[in-house]
Amino acid sequence: MSEGRAASSRWGLWIGLVLVAAATIAIAELDSGISAWFGTRGIAKNPLEYPLIAVALGLLVNVLLKATKTHVLLQPAMRTELFLKVGLVLMGARLDVTQVLSQGLGGVIQGLVMVTCVFFFTWWLGTKLKIGEQLKAVMAAAVSICGVSAAIAAAGAVVAKKKEITYVTALVIVTAIPLMVLMPWIATGIGLPADVAGAWFGGNIDTTAAVVGAGTIHGEEAQAVATVVKMSQNALIGVAAFLLALYFVVRVEKKPTERPSAAMIWKRFPKFVLGFVLVSVLASFGLFNAEVVGALKTLSKWAFAMAFFSIGLELSVRELGKMGWRPLAVYGAATVFNTLLALGVAWIVFGALGF
Repeated sequence: MSEGRAASSRWGLWIGLVLVAAATIAIAELDSGISAWFGTRGIAKNPLEYPLIAVALGLLVNVLLKATKTHVLLQPAMRTELFLKVGLVLMGARLDVTQVLSQGLGGVIQGLVMVTCVFFFTWWLGTKLKIGEQLKAVMAAAVSICGVSAAIAAAGAVVAKKKEITYVTALVIVTAIPLMVLMPWIATGIGLPADVAGAWFGGNIDTTAAVVGAGTIHGEEAQAVATVVKMSQNALIGVAAFLLALYFVVRVEKKPTERPSAAMIWKRFPKFVLGFVLVSVLASFGLFNAEVVGALKTLSKWAFAMAFFSIGLELSVRELGKMGWRPLAVYGAATVFNTLLALGVAWIVFGALGF
């Protein structure tokens, strides 16, 4: 890289980071203002979650940057994957392992059933429709576990392309927000008990924030159950990442003259998942006080806001269009399967069996 291009890249990085920081502050203010507006109208939970606001603002700035031909200059600051990884590590403070173990046997059972069935259904359908192995893995993890966080962990394990991560992340956000609003309304309409409704939300909606939002809209009991169920699925992120790394090393990318080794699997394993587990353990067993846990949760939200804004900045409709209809069909079918299965499993586990 020439000295002039290097200097331009550095300037683009710093200017872009200032832009991302300013946008994140704007997102926080918009989120607060929108929440207050809904609050004055008797709606306690803002139905427009901050990831949607962040992506929308990112898309708007994306259009402006491309119109002024400055988009390429600021690309060095669009560190979507880095921001997501930081957010995921800090999100470990939200996963209380002791709560899952002491209160969430039903959630653990539902989480294991849902993750296993939805993952392999998505994998099977992706194979039938012949989508790429990496995209199939990222999509299966996202739909079955917990959306964006699982997608990033899976992407690291299978070395997915950046556009594949962006594609799946966009689908997760676009799908989760309507489900957050519609599912509590449907649950009330068909007369689901609060615990069954909460288990349905937690087992189906693909982002933790939207799960909590759906539970809050329905009621406190539904929110508590939804949170435990989703945390049970979140806890499987590391397991899924390890198994995907193992599978890709042993089966997908194995060369005839190469013998898979533990070192190869370790190299592929996304190390930031260990940070997520460490923070979760430290928070769960009281090694962080309430103030530290609260600060980590807030920082996680800010990191995710930066990531979602960057997704909007990087999103290219043209590039996504090149992915074709097959990945969209797989994701849509998997979401429908997830929704129906989660309802059935929630009814059995929390209704018939009474967990």
